[in-house]
Amino acid sequence: MSEHSSTASPAVEAPPRILAIGFLRLKQLLQEVAPEYAQRARVEVVERGFEEALVEIEARRALERVDVLVAAGLHGAFLRRHSDLPVVLVKVGGFDLMHALARARQISPRIALVSFGAISPEVEQFSRGFGLHIVQRSYHSEAEVADCVQELRAAGIDVVVAPGMVLDQAERVGMRGILLYSHDAVRAAVDDAVEIARASRLASAKRERLNTILEQLRDGVVAVDEAERIEAVNPPMQRLLGRTRAQLLGRVLGDVAPEFTLARTLRDGVEQAEDIVRFGAQTLVISRSPIVERGVRTGAVLTCQDPAAIQRVDRSLRARSRPAPTGTRWRLSDLVGQSAPMRRALAQAERFARSEATVLLVGESGTGKELFAQGMHAASRRRAQPFVALNCAAFPESLLESELFGYEEGAFTGARKAGKAGLFEAAHTGTLFLDEIGDMPVSLQTRLLRVLQEREILRVGATEPTPVDVRVIAATHRDLAARIESGLFRRDLYYRLNILRLELPSLRERREDLPALSAHLLERALERARAPAAARAPLLREMLRLIDAAGTYSWPGNVRELENLCERVAGAAGQEASAGEGFALAELMPELVPELVPGLVPDAAQLTPPAHGGGAPDAAAGGAGGLAPVATMPGAAVPSVADTLARRRAESELELIQRILAECGGNQARACERLGIARSTLWRKLRAAGAPRRVRG
Repeated sequence: MSEHSSTASPAVEAPPRILAIGFLRLKQLLQEVAPEYAQRARVEVVERGFEEALVEIEARRALERVDVLVAAGLHGAFLRRHSDLPVVLVKVGGFDLMHALARARQISPRIALVSFGAISPEVEQFSRGFGLHIVQRSYHSEAEVADCVQELRAAGIDVVVAPGMVLDQAERVGMRGILLYSHDAVRAAVDDAVEIARASRLASAKRERLNTILEQLRDGVVAVDEAERIEAVNPPMQRLLGRTRAQLLGRVLGDVAPEFTLARTLRDGVEQAEDIVRFGAQTLVISRSPIVERGVRTGAVLTCQDPAAIQRVDRSLRARSRPAPTGTRWRLSDLVGQSAPMRRALAQAERFARSEATVLLVGESGTGKELFAQGMHAASRRRAQPFVALNCAAFPESLLESELFGYEEGAFTGARKAGKAGLFEAAHTGTLFLDEIGDMPVSLQTRLLRVLQEREILRVGATEPTPVDVRVIAATHRDLAARIESGLFRRDLYYRLNILRLELPSLRERREDLPALSAHLLERALERARAPAAARAPLLREMLRLIDAAGTYSWPGNVRELENLCERVAGAAGQEASAGEGFALAELMPELVPELVPGLVPDAAQLTPPAHGGGAPDAAAGGAGGLAPVATMPGAAVPSVADTLARRRAESELELIQRILAECGGNQARACERLGIARSTLWRKLRAAGAPRRVRG
């Protein structure tokens, strides 16, 4: 493990570690100053010089991180040339220099100032201005120190102001020495070292974090500085270039791979996306972008993608995509009904929507179980999350398992290469509606029970479970208690599902909802059939009269059957309108709705032949103002009733038409208006009855 990436995060929490290189006098100053930084840094003094100092530094770095070196003079210059660590030099300030020269002047007027590097012109001007006659000398290597000291001794110098190395030799030949450095100079150097260490650690932490992110990317990425020297490179790019990270860092990218050069991006600062480049035997898609920090262009980054990988991802996304199951069409407020059973069901659904418990919807087919499920989802806290529905009776067992739980790559013959997420995963954080739960195979009931208990699924062919957060709403029209007794449904699963139970009323239990429900469904059906707007109100009135007359009908198909009836009526209305004919529901209702005939005429024996002559139609013939059926479809339960109804209807219609025409003085337009039929319908009925067609219009 790298010293920069331990679990304790030493780059952030451990104090900076500073090694100060010094001998004798400088060493003493460093040791005296070091304790002052105990709360900010670890300052350790190393009494080694040159190569020995390098060996000591590397030995300590092998055990623990070293941030900065502090040194002076020749030692500092040597370390800067041979160590990759930052080196802070102990520098001499103007006050320190004046103080040292003043002390030397108290000892003797014959003073020499010896410094590493160049001679200070300021000291030369100061010396002439005050008549001090200070001799200045400088050195650049250890060998020059001895020559300098011998020269000064020969020139009669008594006091030498210099770094420690010079003072040691000066004192050996009898001259007095004043150290050029002070405590303040050492403190300033250590302060600088602490700041450099802090900034270095922050930069190192950022680099480590960046490298960690880059290493997770499958695309090749390389970043360069303003001189196009490589600063960061991730493993895919290393493999592409055929070199290690150590071999690439610091190299110019354009020299390593001319095809990837970022010189133009660095020069112009223009982003270049999705460029096709041939690199060796590979065709690659690359993008180039400048790196701008605080408004200054500091580098550039190149990303590289394999087109084959892009195509694989695209295929995978297309294979996994399905219509987004995040929305629901229905709210509880959309459900029509004001009967007591319906109000109770809606009130329970509202309460259950606020819960997270599993719901079991029980009711006959066609009572609106999925509508209630959607409404509860839309009223729950999961409303913005997916709603996924599955009919458990619509799939064979093997396919149902993969639909619910998904599968891994290679789980079975024909499995998708990338595997597939099941509906439990698709409904994560949302609601899964399991319709016809009573028809689920027993073997899958065991797996469903585990999901409800453990809140995790196991894909087909997988070994690691996947946690899911799903609310389950199940529905059935079957008697689950009976299926439990016959061994077709697990008792423990029943108890897990039957936490919140909602029983939906059948249509025969809520007959008072029939008018409002019929009006709602017929209006929607007429809109879809594009029936004329003028025909809708009469159609609805006739429809309601018919349903009211068939009051004993049991509606075995419930709301679904009623909706089917409305669709048939609307479809017939649309066909008549497109043919340019008028439309009377009474004419076609027996053909469209033969199942309602027994409800309209429960006892065929009570039917009597019609009375001849004028007057209103007999109530027994239909009881709904001419709405009695004409005939039933083939196979109707009471064919004799249908024949009688057809005969009575024809006779009653002709009597009514003739009476209305007589009252209107033969004016066919006024008669059609009163009858609510089209003129073509009037002509057709008169012709069928053998009456003369010519009427005054």
